[in-house]
Amino acid sequence: MAGAKSALALCMDVGFSMSNSAPGEESPFALAKKVIQKFVQRQVFKETKDELALVLFGTDSTENPLSRDGQYQNITVHRHLMVPDFELLEEIEHQIHPENQQADWLDALVVCMDLLQTETKGKKCDRLNIVLLTDLCTEASSDKLDVIIDNLKQSGITLQFFLPFPVEDKEEGEGGGDGASSRDPGRGKGLSREQRRGLEMVKNVMLSLDEEDGLDEIYTFRTAVEQLCMFKRIERRPMAWPCQLTIGSSLSIRIVGFKAVTEEKLKKMWITVDAQTNHKDDIKRETVYCLDDDNETEVQKEDIVQGFRYGSDIVPFSKVDQEQMKYKHDGKCFAVLGFTKKNLVLRHQFMGTQVVKIFAARDDEPAGVAMSALIRGLDELDMVAIVRYAYDRRSNPQVGAAFPCIKAEYECLLYVQLPFMEDLYGRQHTFPSLENNKKIAPSETQLSAVDSLIDSMTLVAEDENQEVRDLLKPHLLPNPAFQRHFQCLHHRAVHPDAPLPPMEPWLEAALDRPEVIKERCQAPLEEIKKLFPLTEVEKKKKLKTSAQIFGKDSEEPDAKKAKEDEAEDGFNLADIAEGSVTSVGSVDPARDFRALIKQKALPFGEVCQQLTRRIEQLLSNKSTHYYMKSITCIQAFREQSVKQGNADLFNSYLQSLKRSIPSRALEVFWDLLVQDAVTLISKDEVEGSSVSKTEASQFLLAEEKKEQAAPEPVEDAGDVDDLLDMM
Repeated sequence: MAGAKSALALCMDVGFSMSNSAPGEESPFALAKKVIQKFVQRQVFKETKDELALVLFGTDSTENPLSRDGQYQNITVHRHLMVPDFELLEEIEHQIHPENQQADWLDALVVCMDLLQTETKGKKCDRLNIVLLTDLCTEASSDKLDVIIDNLKQSGITLQFFLPFPVEDKEEGEGGGDGASSRDPGRGKGLSREQRRGLEMVKNVMLSLDEEDGLDEIYTFRTAVEQLCMFKRIERRPMAWPCQLTIGSSLSIRIVGFKAVTEEKLKKMWITVDAQTNHKDDIKRETVYCLDDDNETEVQKEDIVQGFRYGSDIVPFSKVDQEQMKYKHDGKCFAVLGFTKKNLVLRHQFMGTQVVKIFAARDDEPAGVAMSALIRGLDELDMVAIVRYAYDRRSNPQVGAAFPCIKAEYECLLYVQLPFMEDLYGRQHTFPSLENNKKIAPSETQLSAVDSLIDSMTLVAEDENQEVRDLLKPHLLPNPAFQRHFQCLHHRAVHPDAPLPPMEPWLEAALDRPEVIKERCQAPLEEIKKLFPLTEVEKKKKLKTSAQIFGKDSEEPDAKKAKEDEAEDGFNLADIAEGSVTSVGSVDPARDFRALIKQKALPFGEVCQQLTRRIEQLLSNKSTHYYMKSITCIQAFREQSVKQGNADLFNSYLQSLKRSIPSRALEVFWDLLVQDAVTLISKDEVEGSSVSKTEASQFLLAEEKKEQAAPEPVEDAGDVDDLLDMM
């Protein structure tokens, strides 16, 4: 049951025999350590309240509550029962090593039983479990085996064994939990006398606890590592959503909804911590509001109000206005607006992040009869219900479709959100028909080749029993972003200074096509290459830069450019006439920026901060004139950063500006910046830069896209900056 609490004791053999292995193979100790690492990782990232303890036997020291009168020696309780965390992962990585003693695995089992019984008193645990990992090389005393089995039964403790070899031979056909693996050593001559006796005792214990499936709880190390390589999904308890399904004003049915499909998000989010101490409390964040003037006058929080940009004006909108603007409704709602044919609800228009299953309320027979009649009626007529859905009073209403779903075990409605008019983007894109275009009409041979490729990549196949099976099962495929995220977090926790590891091979394989498909599609793909040859098309039209478009000739002689650069480097009469510059103003920010850099009165970082504030102010005006002025500032920023040998400030600002382009609707500005080829500062220009020449050249290429017809920009009515520019 999701959310239920359990207590588990991991019991690992670290004796000297666990280090023995054949040449070229991993030792049983290394495999057993991988098993507990993978298991603890899953427990940490699963975000449950399950508690876990770690007991080691075969240790050089003895530390357990039963070690009296020379009994239960060389057994150490490494970790008492508690919720697993990254600290335990670090201890497993760095503190658990092979040791030089041997211990009775039955004694270790008794220590684990005592630990679970003692440390779960007063706690509500629905499951107690012991996982024992050993190679069975130590002679075990069977004198009290029956007593141990009786105590396990009375305490309700379940048991699992992990061994370096399978429990049965292949030819015997009675596989353990994993069966015999070709990579695991078999029984018989490969096992010592102690291992054979120990294996018989293990089988005796497991069959005594469960006569039918006892041997299914005995696994090999290798199979366990393969099965545990995937981080377990975060468990969520399904929450019921009670509501009333209404049809008109006279028919109401009590229903309850459950999320069937929803976008899973990481529960633990990034937080800002001190880089030295890694403590959140060492960082304090303060927000200060200032006027955008030369003195940056501070404004109290109670004196500010939200504003909405409407054209070139800003309309103030208080929180009271925002509350009054919100749509008011009666709360939860699942109202049928009407019915339509199922084929009229197009699959590509499904939207939202969830699918909700709607059932009749439990223990309400009239509601069950009414819901069943509605579901079966929709199914027979091949129709769906169009409904108005609101989760609660705080949420905006949605329009969606409720599809009938009839299974052998249950029947329900499946709710999927549908788009409003503003959500539809496809209507304005119209393309000419391809059917009557003789220039691009495919031949019969080409059509046949494409058909063969599609057939070869079909993701279903017949097995040996002539039953159709899926080759790719998305519902069993984990989210690769989550898996990679957890892998890197674990690695960083136990190896703080090492580079992050590459993606694990099993995950790369899971994201690739199935091997059967790879083999089948090779020949059709080669045929496609022959029938559809690719030829490189050279661009005939050379792109113009914004400087060329707006009249500034970039094809100036080098000598002239050098003279201009020299003129910029030294002060001239115009500089003296303008007086002493004290801050980056709004009339000519680029000139002020250069002047402040030459004066060296302020730190370089502070002058850059003043310039970026001016750039943000200019970009808030959606006009080509202001865009060009902003680009001039960015060019000056880059030029001076190269001269100062400081690339970090410029690169950081340009990267953050690029990320904000979509949310601020500055695509036109970015296209102008791309035309001027203003990119990141690479290592070739400034030695301390962390950006390579390739990354700098690719920074703008990633933004290239097909030209789209856009409405002409509305000329700005002008403001104070226009007046200053004319002066």
